[in-house]
Amino acid sequence: MASTVPDTEAELERFREQWRAEVARSKNPAATASTQASEARSQRQRNAAGLPGASASAARRKAVQDLSEEVEPRAYHDLPDKEEFLKLGVEGQNHERNPFKEPSTALEHYERAVEKETQGHMGDSIKHYRRAFKLDDGVQEAYKKKHFPPSYFVKPKATNTNPSSAAVTVPGTGHHSLYGSRGLSSSVKQLIDQFSTMRIEAPPPPTDASPQSRSPLAELPEEILSQVLASLADSDVTSFARMARVCKRLAYLVFTEETIWRGIAMGRKYGFTAMHYDFACDIEGFSLEANDEIARYLGNYDEEASDISPPPTPEERCLAFAALTEQLLHTSYASSWRQMFRSRPRIRFNGCYISTVNYTRAGANSTNTLTWGAPVHVVTYFRYLRFFRDGTAISLLTTSEPADVVHHLTKENLHDHHSRNMLPSSVMKDALRGRWRLSGPASSVLDPVTKEAEMEGDLHIETEGVVPKLTYKLLFTLAHAGKGARNNKLAWKGFWSYNRLTDDWGEFGLKNDRAFYWSRVRSYGMGY
Repeated sequence: MASTVPDTEAELERFREQWRAEVARSKNPAATASTQASEARSQRQRNAAGLPGASASAARRKAVQDLSEEVEPRAYHDLPDKEEFLKLGVEGQNHERNPFKEPSTALEHYERAVEKETQGHMGDSIKHYRRAFKLDDGVQEAYKKKHFPPSYFVKPKATNTNPSSAAVTVPGTGHHSLYGSRGLSSSVKQLIDQFSTMRIEAPPPPTDASPQSRSPLAELPEEILSQVLASLADSDVTSFARMARVCKRLAYLVFTEETIWRGIAMGRKYGFTAMHYDFACDIEGFSLEANDEIARYLGNYDEEASDISPPPTPEERCLAFAALTEQLLHTSYASSWRQMFRSRPRIRFNGCYISTVNYTRAGANSTNTLTWGAPVHVVTYFRYLRFFRDGTAISLLTTSEPADVVHHLTKENLHDHHSRNMLPSSVMKDALRGRWRLSGPASSVLDPVTKEAEMEGDLHIETEGVVPKLTYKLLFTLAHAGKGARNNKLAWKGFWSYNRLTDDWGEFGLKNDRAFYWSRVRSYGMGY
C-alpha cells in the first residue's frame, strides 16, 4: 500500500504540469500561432526540397492509398440475364432455371438475406435470416464453407519442394533475369527466383502398377510454351494470370515473360492504347473530327480560332503515346510491363461501374395515432456508369437493381424505348449520354472548374442534363478495392452542373453518394 501512494502522487504531478502547459498556451494564442506557422514553413521547405516529379507521384500514391480499401465490396460478377429463360431457340440455355423462384433451403434463404442486406432492403433481409436459422441453426457455417472455403485464406509457403530425383531439363533462363522480378518486393522476388529451376511435373500415376504419366506441356520447348501463353493472354488475360496457380514453372513464366505483358499493356484489347486522354467525341457521341469536317463543308469552320499548327495524325499520336509510355515504364514502374499494366490507371470495358447508395431519413408522424417512436425511411438507389471504346459513356440513376439494368445498358436501348414503359428496357428511360477521358501522366492543364492541376488517374465525365439547358460534369479518381484488385473503384472528387443559358456552374453535394465499384458483365464481352 505504501508503494502505491508515491506512484499516484507522481501521476498527479504529471497531470498538473500538462494542465499548466495547456493554460499557458490558451492565455498566449500569439505564441501558439507562431509555433504552428513555423511548423508549416518547415513542412513546406521539406516538401520543396524534393524533386517535382517525385512529389507529384508521391501525392498521387498518397491520394490513392487514402481512397483504397483492403476489403473488396459486393461485386455483381457475371450477372445472368433474367429474361434469358424466356427466349426460344437459344443454344445451351437452361430452361429449368427460374430466377424468380423463392428460396426453399436454409442456405438459399441465407444467401437471399445477404443479397437483400447488401441492397438495403433490411425488412426482407431479416425475414430471410429468420427462415434460414429456423430451418438450420448452423446455416452460417454452411454459407462460409460455400463462399469462403479454407483455401481462400491459406497463403502459399515459400518453400522449394522440387524432388531431388526430378531431372532439370529446362533451357537457360538468363534472358528472364533482366526483367523477371522488377516491381516486386524482395521476398516475392526471392521466391520467384527459386522457381527458375523448376520444371512442369507430370501427373502421378493412378496406381502403383500404372506406367508413368506424360505431361505434354513439359515436353514443349520454352519458345513454343511462351507462344501458347501469349495466345492465352490475348484471348483472356485473367486466365493467363491464373496460370500462375497451376505449378511453379508456369508461375515463373507468368511473372517473367515481359514480352507477353508488353503486348497486353500496349494492345487495344486490354491495354492503354484503348484509353482516351482527350475527349474523342461530343456529349451526343459524334466524333470531334467528323464535326470539324462537317463544319468545313458548311463553311462555318473558323481556321483562325483553331490551333495554328494542324492536329496530329493518328500515326503521330501513336508514336507520341509509345514514347511517353516507355518513359513512364522506366521512371514510375521499375521497368516492368506487368507492374505497369496492374498499377497504371485504366478503364475497363467488359463490365460496368455500380454505386449502391443507402441512407436513412426521418418520416412524418401521423396525427391520428399515438406512437412512442418516429418512423425512419431507408432510401436505396443505384448509379450506373458504362464506358465504351469510342469515348462515349452512359450514366443512369435508378432504383432498379443491377440484375434488371445491366443487360439493357447499351447504346441501342439508350433512347429507343423511352416511351414504351412496358418493355424490359424501360429502365433506360432516364439514361444520359456522355463522354469520358483520363488525365494524362504529363498533364499540366488546370481543370476549368476546380482550378487545380490534373493528376494521372483522374477520370473526367461529361453527360447530358435532365433538361436540355444543363450538362453535368463528374470527376473521379481511380482507386483499388481489395488486396489483389487494381483500378476497380471510382472515388468521387466532384459533381457539377453547367447552365448553358446563364454560363454558370453549380456544385452538387456528395453527402449520400458512394463510390462506384466495377462489376464484370458476361454479355458485354470486351466491349467491341
